Amino acid sequence: MCLMAKGASDRSSCSLIENHHMWYLDSGCSKHMIGDKTNFFNLLLKQEGHVTYGDNNKGKILRRGTIGDKNTFLIHDVLFVEGLKHNILTISQLCDKGYQVTFKPNMCEIRLTKSQKVLLIGKRNNNVYLLDISHFASIGCLLTKHEDS
Repeated sequence: MCLMAKGASDRSSCSLIENHHMWYLDSGCSKHMIGDKTNFFNLLLKQEGHVTYGDNNKGKILRRGTIGDKNTFLIHDVLFVEGLKHNILTISQLCDKGYQVTFKPNMCEIRLTKSQKVLLIGKRNNNVYLLDISHFASIGCLLTKHEDS
């Protein structure tokens, strides 16, 4: 996964989509992270500390909160990180909260472990699995609407 802070000059090694509603599923991150506070359902008090990226650069944690819609699907304990360009959902944190993440060649599914109800469907773009959360408030089962170009 290639993560770059806003204003970073080397874009040649990173060809990921920059979209405030697109979320990257990541098995290497330890926490859900976002760089745009407009996606939060609520924001809690300032969270102290930093996150360290794969290239050993650091991002300052500004706050922690919840994204989603209270009537459909909420993701808790999301870090608001200064300068982060991409939204990241960490697979281990989803599994710890009672979700099952299943990967297939062209898509992935996030289900409630107990009921097996599909909550999110993501699409594979090159070697990255993406979820589009822009329709949290309008539909019960969230589907990715990413078009291959």
